[in-house]
Amino acid sequence: MKTLLKTIYKLFLIIFLTAITQIGGIVYLMSLLISKMWDKKFKFKILIIFSSIYLISTFIVVPLTAPIFGREKVKHSKKIKPTNYMTVLLNRNYIRPKLNELLKNTEKTLNGTDIEIRYLDANFPFINKFPLLPHLSHNDGKKIDLSLIYETKNGIITNKQKTLSGYGLFEKPKSNEYNQIEKCLKNNYFQYDYPKYLTLGEINNELIFSEKGTKKLIESILKNKTLGKLFIEPHLKSRMNLVNNKIRYHGCRAVRHDDHIHIQLK
Repeated sequence: MKTLLKTIYKLFLIIFLTAITQIGGIVYLMSLLISKMWDKKFKFKILIIFSSIYLISTFIVVPLTAPIFGREKVKHSKKIKPTNYMTVLLNRNYIRPKLNELLKNTEKTLNGTDIEIRYLDANFPFINKFPLLPHLSHNDGKKIDLSLIYETKNGIITNKQKTLSGYGLFEKPKSNEYNQIEKCLKNNYFQYDYPKYLTLGEINNELIFSEKGTKKLIESILKNKTLGKLFIEPHLKSRMNLVNNKIRYHGCRAVRHDDHIHIQLK
């Protein structure tokens, strides 16, 4: 019975690590093998072996291998940064070179402003159609989520966020705005607002949604000819008076997009 439980536990770890990092399951199997071959016993042996191999893989091996699959890391710069560095550590920051070009062009448009491009989940480094959970479509290197822009009560743009993960704190419809969220939930699309469970904690509660900052970011993105679609919740599109046929509604089968912006290549 004890052996069976250990086997189930190891299988669970392999599946879980693969689901959240893509490479974690393989690294864990390698760690178990090396641990058996290495006779020396010490505390946290497998954890130390796993951490060492994982970090070497994430920061050296994977970036060198990903281009074989047509992907590369999001290129960081003065204005392009991850909202949360766990995105990088979990290998969820890979995109196609053309998407890096789109971000770079957007950055140029934003020069002279205080607005930065803070990205959330993109794609895994390898294999098309390998799911990047919990997303439905981040599986081909063409998609990336971006954080909304916030400002202080005095109207000063800031690049801080309101949750640790960057997801889950919604800019809800006002009483006079169309409420797509309510419609989806009433039609039993229960997953529509599940990101509220993924905040990892709320921070900077004094900040408010910046209409002017987010609108400027979106308008800068829309100038790129390689942009295929941009998803944002309908009430925010109306509130910011955005008119462009590339701004689409993502549907009730996805999750609500009033805590982030989704963009993708053609």
